Amino acid sequence: MSSSQSHTIEHLVLFKLKDTTEPSDAADHKFLNLTNGLISLDQVLHITAVPLRRIRSSSALTFTHILHSRFRSKPDLAAYAVHPAHLRVVRENAALVDDMLAVDWVAADLTGPTTPPPGSAVRVALLKLGEGSGEERKSEILEAIRGIKDELVGISQFSFGKNFSPERAKGFSIAFLAVFPSATEMESADSKKEEKLKELAESLIVVDYVVPSSE
Repeated sequence: MSSSQSHTIEHLVLFKLKDTTEPSDAADHKFLNLTNGLISLDQVLHITAVPLRRIRSSSALTFTHILHSRFRSKPDLAAYAVHPAHLRVVRENAALVDDMLAVDWVAADLTGPTTPPPGSAVRVALLKLGEGSGEERKSEILEAIRGIKDELVGISQFSFGKNFSPERAKGFSIAFLAVFPSATEMESADSKKEEKLKELAESLIVVDYVVPSSE
């Protein structure tokens, strides 16, 4: 589906799966099946849970998988969070998950497909600002990220904003997501842009993943 989503809500969760509970391939299969199955909920516009292709972290945090989902509104996200089916998946995944980090933001004036096409490559960056950084500093960084978007070649969709759910964000307060037509275009993106992000943030996590051929 292709459209202009004026106030799409981005919900992004990074997971680190345990490597001790059961064989890693079985745990991975179970986790992905349970999580991707939440696409059946009425509130969910899009959901993809996949292993990470690559992670770069300037903090001690590390992760193995990502969930990216989209909602029409904050009330839809709130309803999803307490939906019995979602809570059941959270409970069943708990034994598989060693750590997690979640952020939510409003993607104002997002254009393009609600669901990135299969084979698309996605780069996500999470920024943790220094102690005492206020709204003015966040606005400055968002403007810098907007400039990075304009400089990136080959992106088909871009979304960024301030996290509005701090409870599970581990202090990360700004995020962006760039969709490329393929992994080739993503990997050829200028690495100097990441160096620029490191200058803006106290901690930076950048992850890459590829949208699977079927969800």
